[in-house]
Amino acid sequence: MRRHQQIASRVVGLALLAIGSAGHASANEVTQGKQLFEQNCQVCHQADAIGKPGFAPSLTNKELLSIGSDKFFMSTIRDGRTGTGMPPFAHLGKKKIKAIVAFLRSHEKLPNRSKEVDAQPESFGDARKGELWFNEICVACHGDRGEGYGAGVVGTAIGKAGFLNKVSDGFIRETIKNGRSNTRMRGFSGSGGLANLRDSEIEDIIAYLRTLGGKSNRAR
Repeated sequence: MRRHQQIASRVVGLALLAIGSAGHASANEVTQGKQLFEQNCQVCHQADAIGKPGFAPSLTNKELLSIGSDKFFMSTIRDGRTGTGMPPFAHLGKKKIKAIVAFLRSHEKLPNRSKEVDAQPESFGDARKGELWFNEICVACHGDRGEGYGAGVVGTAIGKAGFLNKVSDGFIRETIKNGRSNTRMRGFSGSGGLANLRDSEIEDIIAYLRTLGGKSNRAR
């Protein structure tokens, strides 16, 4: 009995730690966010936002939560992503959208590095070379121009304005380098990477992505 109580206390402690890291969200806000997620998001993103390859991405992946800012999550929920299956949820209002983000944050397992990542320098790469690398290693999962699921692939739409206008070059850089565990997006840097790309080659891919989606804005 005492052992069960110790385990229960440990679970509660971890939950409170996660809540504390979620922008000091209250337990009530996380609970509300969970309910709102189940009502509006779970049908696509699955229980606990674990995602489904080729259908909807994981929103509770530890690497994503570590590099994605609250602004990134909130604006994506608010605006949706035009040309994909992600509709806008602006009708929920800021308070409810914030609660959904608090629920997502309650799954955090890594420190939040979003400010550091978004402050990274912009890409200095060559888009022409980046297109060659993209066609060689990215097209199979993300489509010819990063169209995503609509092209019948398992990767997300990284070539559309709805994504590119909301992420910094640092966000893209970290994702390419480190990937996302428990998803099909593995890292492309280091000996354990899918392609062991050099830093300059990653910069080239970022530069190419910035030519897609109709705009080249970099989120800050």
